[in-house]
Parts: sequence; structure tokens; C-alpha cells
Amino acid sequence: MNYQYLDTPIGTLRLVSSGSHLTAIEFEGRHDNHGPDSEQSDSVLQSATQQLRQYFAGRRKQFDLPLAAAGTDFQHKVWDALGDIPWGELRSYADIALAIDKPSAVRAVGAANGRNPLPIVVPCHRVIGSNGSLTGFAGGLDMKRRLLELEGSLGELPFGGTG
Repeated sequence: MNYQYLDTPIGTLRLVSSGSHLTAIEFEGRHDNHGPDSEQSDSVLQSATQQLRQYFAGRRKQFDLPLAAAGTDFQHKVWDALGDIPWGELRSYADIALAIDKPSAVRAVGAANGRNPLPIVVPCHRVIGSNGSLTGFAGGLDMKRRLLELEGSLGELPFGGTG
């Protein structure tokens, strides 16, 4: 595994790659142990760095990267549905459960959302509570709020929910 660090407006991110796919984006202080790896760049990490810089500059709304997140079939269905949420829009956990044809699996959707190893690129930050509240995010609610501000979607929160 290769990795490199990227300084962003929300803190330092650690980007992890298998050499051919982006496998994780980790927030500062929350790095997982992926086994033996080396701080060295590769073409995937270079592309991810470039696209994330464009995102934070407001010039990129979708990512085009080879992804390989480790997870269950159910988690992958949830993460695929997250990838369908457009820039600047929000969805509830119930919306995602409906999108994957599992309307009673709202809690399981929340758990899968929380285990997303590729935040920002797979936009789990665009999921809020049904009451409009900002709910859990691996980087913390302040970071989630900052990402939603960047995307201009905080004005869309129903009930004026902010957490």
C-alpha cells in the first residue's frame, strides 16, 4: 500500500492506494493500520490529490478515480447510492435505504455510511437525519458542516437543522 498526505482546508488527509486504486481517505488523527505501507506517491495518489485540490477550490463537483473500498455487498450498495447524490444536494438515511430497495434498513444504512473508507470522494457528508439534523461523520460534525458549506447545501437543510 502507498500513501501520501494532503493538506486541505479541513485538515491533513491521508490518501491510501493499492497502486492501482484509491482504497482510503483518512482524516487527521484517524489513520487506520493497512499493514506495511510506504509514504510514496503513485499515479492514483497523484490523481486523487489533484482532484481533491480542485474540489476544495470549488472547481470539481464529481470525482473520476479508480476506487477499491473494502466492504460487504450491502455496504457497497450504500456507497454506490452515496455516489449518486449530486453536489450541493442532501439525502436522509431513509432516502438512501429507499434508493437501495431496503426501506426498513435505515439503521444499517447509517452504519454503512459511517464505515465509508472514501469520504468526500464517496460523499457520505451529504447524508443528514430525516429531521434535518447534521448527524455523525468520521471527521466530526464541524468538518461535515464545512464540506456542506463548500458545496452550498446548508441552506437546503429542512427545519433549519444544524446538529
